[in-house]
Amino acid sequence: MSCAAGAAVLLVALTACGSGARHRGAQAPPSRPASSAPGTTAAAAPAARDRPAAWAKWGLKPLPAAPAAPADKPVKLTATGPVPVFSEVRTTDKVVFITIDDGAEKDPKFVEMATDLKVPFSMFLTRDIVRGDYGYFKPLQALGNRIHNHSVDHPAMSRLSPERQKSEVCEAQTALTEQYGTAPTLFRPPYGDGAHTPSLGAAVRACGPRAVVLWRESMQIHDMQYQAADKKLRPGDIILAHFRGPKDLKGETMTTMFGELLARIQEQGFAVGRLEDYIAAG
Repeated sequence: MSCAAGAAVLLVALTACGSGARHRGAQAPPSRPASSAPGTTAAAAPAARDRPAAWAKWGLKPLPAAPAAPADKPVKLTATGPVPVFSEVRTTDKVVFITIDDGAEKDPKFVEMATDLKVPFSMFLTRDIVRGDYGYFKPLQALGNRIHNHSVDHPAMSRLSPERQKSEVCEAQTALTEQYGTAPTLFRPPYGDGAHTPSLGAAVRACGPRAVVLWRESMQIHDMQYQAADKKLRPGDIILAHFRGPKDLKGETMTTMFGELLARIQEQGFAVGRLEDYIAAG
């Protein structure tokens, strides 16, 4: 959860960041079947099946262990040329990728949960939402979870001039790089809006990220919304979630929502991989 700018699509998208919107990004180049590579980050953490007590603590069943990161990365990014847009990774691994947006909820229990379970995810942070507490996300980053760019103040990008689009991307890029010590390589436009437009592509390229990332599913409170008609995960799907708390989750907590997300993935027999392990940023 096409991204082409259009009044009808945008009206739906603006009701919630990703809720119900349909986004299918340009596909990444085909890959050969994933091969094991010694010393990769996917193999660095203990396998999920080796930590049953940690999962039981949160009322969950362990996910399958993630496969080793492929030596031949399916997504290859370059410093020049058009900015690719993708919502899934081409892979034969039975693996999906979790992304969490904006940073509005800063629940310390979620940091505890992430530390216990060691499920990888990528964070797309909005500068004006997180700048009051940049430090909250540093323990999550220390677990190996990369931080990426989600704009300065979460606007619908297609409604902005090219200059404003550039400032949204560049100013967030500068702040996140300074705070977290690593420049984001990926950008996610709020609501997925404007993802395929030349003006946003130019802004992203000028500011440093190498790709625009969308999604195939979005997590709500207890259930996921699927773009596929059969409502099933597929290898390489990117899943959208948000840093949210009781105010936005009808009284539920961030940990409850994340646990429900993991349960939906576990029910379909998928592992969770680290998105960046499948990307080569040349």
